[in-house]
Amino acid sequence: MTFLETPLKDAFIIYLSPFVDERGHFSRLFCANELIDIGFDKQIVQINHSFTKQKGSIRGLHFQKPPFSETKIIKCLRGKVFDVMVDMRLDSPTYLKCYSLVLSPEANNAVLIPEGFAHGFQTLKANSELLYLHTAFYTPNTEGGLRYNDPKLKINWPLPLTQISERDKNHTFL
Repeated sequence: MTFLETPLKDAFIIYLSPFVDERGHFSRLFCANELIDIGFDKQIVQINHSFTKQKGSIRGLHFQKPPFSETKIIKCLRGKVFDVMVDMRLDSPTYLKCYSLVLSPEANNAVLIPEGFAHGFQTLKANSELLYLHTAFYTPNTEGGLRYNDPKLKINWPLPLTQISERDKNHTFL
């Protein structure tokens, strides 16, 4: 695993280092020992999987409020997504800054999104699947969201919106 810092404080892109032979490949998706080198020492308590059928769909931007904030490690297993994170930590030098990248099996990458960030994505291919590793249990009454088209965030979604949940469509602006 190789870790590349993003412009947002404490957020990383993870590049997997596959072992390849005539059978295919094998990659480590998580290693507590390697993550310690970038300051990650939390326990993974929940693993989630999302499947999004339609290209152009947007999910997010979601977060959990303190004290239930969580770090997430996210990997695209199938398809391709435009992944977005927003630093919402008031004391951070990158407060309200966004960072985006494309996650796909071909890129063999993942992201580590720290506590205090909002996260969302847009599918660039139909039938996209993401795997999420979480450091906190989902707590519905502490969930929050940012509006996907908030002018203060200036997110340039690459495709026209095809599908979004009513909840995500109706988050308030900052």
